[in-house]
Amino acid sequence: MTGPMKNLTILGSTGSIGVSTLQIVESFPDAYRVVALTAGNNIDLLVEQVCKFRPQLVAVVSEQGAERLAKRLQGQDVEILSGVEGLIRCATHDASDMVVAAIVGAAGLVPTMAAIKAGKDIALANKETLVTAGSLVMDEVARQGVTMIPVDSEHSAVFQSLAGQRSEDVRRIILTASGGPFRQHSLQQLKSVTPADALAHPNWNMGNKISIDSATMMNKGLEVIEACWLFNLPAEQVAVHIHPESIIHSMVEYKDGAVLAQLGVPDMKTPIAYALSWPQRLPLDLQPLDLCRAEKLTFAEPDLERFPCLQLAYQAFAAGGTVPAVMNAANEVAVEAFLQQRLDFLGIPKVIEQVVARHQREELVAIDKVLQADLAGRQEARNLIREGLK
Repeated sequence: MTGPMKNLTILGSTGSIGVSTLQIVESFPDAYRVVALTAGNNIDLLVEQVCKFRPQLVAVVSEQGAERLAKRLQGQDVEILSGVEGLIRCATHDASDMVVAAIVGAAGLVPTMAAIKAGKDIALANKETLVTAGSLVMDEVARQGVTMIPVDSEHSAVFQSLAGQRSEDVRRIILTASGGPFRQHSLQQLKSVTPADALAHPNWNMGNKISIDSATMMNKGLEVIEACWLFNLPAEQVAVHIHPESIIHSMVEYKDGAVLAQLGVPDMKTPIAYALSWPQRLPLDLQPLDLCRAEKLTFAEPDLERFPCLQLAYQAFAAGGTVPAVMNAANEVAVEAFLQQRLDFLGIPKVIEQVVARHQREELVAIDKVLQADLAGRQEARNLIREGLK
C-alpha cells in the first residue's frame, strides 16, 4: 500500500471486529499504527494488545478495570483511562487519523460522535450509532467533512457496488442475510431454542450480541436503518433477501435493471481492510472465492411471522424521532435477558414491540435526547421482563 502511515484508534479492540482489525494492522506494519485502544472487561486480551501494538492511550469501561490494567502494564509507556470520558479521549486523540468504531451496541454512539466532531475519519462497524441517531450523526459528518466508510459486510458491499455510479440511478439496494441458524425452524421449534443454539451461526464468527441479533433477524433490521442513513435512501428502497450461502454480501439494483453485487468468502477481514485502505485495496492472504465449488446461490424472502424483529425495525424507522433508539435499547436488554435464560427466544420481539408501543415519540434535537430515550427504553424493557410479558 502506498501513502503515509495511517494512525488508528480502535474503539472495541477486544471484540471480533477489533481483533480482526489488529490482525490486519499486524500484517501491514508500514501502513498502520495503533495510537489508542478501548475495551470493555476483557483485560487479559487488552494487556496482550497493548504490549504488542504499544498505543499511547488505552481506555476501559470501569475504574476497577483501569486499576487492574495499570497493575498489569507497569513499566509500559501508556496512559490508562476509564469511563465515557476515557472513551472520548481515545476517540478524539490528536494523533489519530481514523477511528474504527467497533463497540457493540448503543454504547458506541457517544465516542463515535465525539470522533466525528474532532474531524476523524470513521470506519463504522457500530450500526447502532446510525440506528439511534442517524440524522444527527450524518449532519455532523457533513458539517465536519469527514469520511465515513462502512465496515459491516453488507454496507461495504453496497458502498463498493455504488462506486462510479450516480445515486439518482439507484432503484433499490438489496441487503443479503444468511437467515441465521433458525431459518428453517418452525414457530413451534423457535419456542424452545437455547442461547447455545442461537450462538451457533452457520457462516460468520461474531460476538454474542450480534449472533443473537442475527438469529432473530434484528441484525438485518438494524442494517436496514443504517443503510437508509448511509446511502440517503427511504426504507422502501432497501430490501432484504435471505441468502444462506453468504457469498453475495449485498447488491445495488439500478433503474435500467442492472444489478451490481459484491461477492467474496464470508470473512470480515475483507470489509475491514477495505475501510482502512479505501480507495486502495490490501493484498489479504484469504482463501479465494471458488464459485465452481459453491455450485449454487439461493435466495428467499424473509418470513416476518417467524422473525418479526425485521418488521419492527422497518416500523421504528418509519416512526422516526426517538423510536429507533428505544427499539434498539429494548432489543439490547431483551438479548441480554435471553442470554441469561431469563427470557425465551420468542420473547425478544415481544419485549421490543411492547416497549415501543408504550413510548411517547419525541423529535431528535440533540444526542442528550437520544441518551434519554435509550435509558427509558432500557428501564421499560427491564420492568417488562421482571414483571412477565403479557
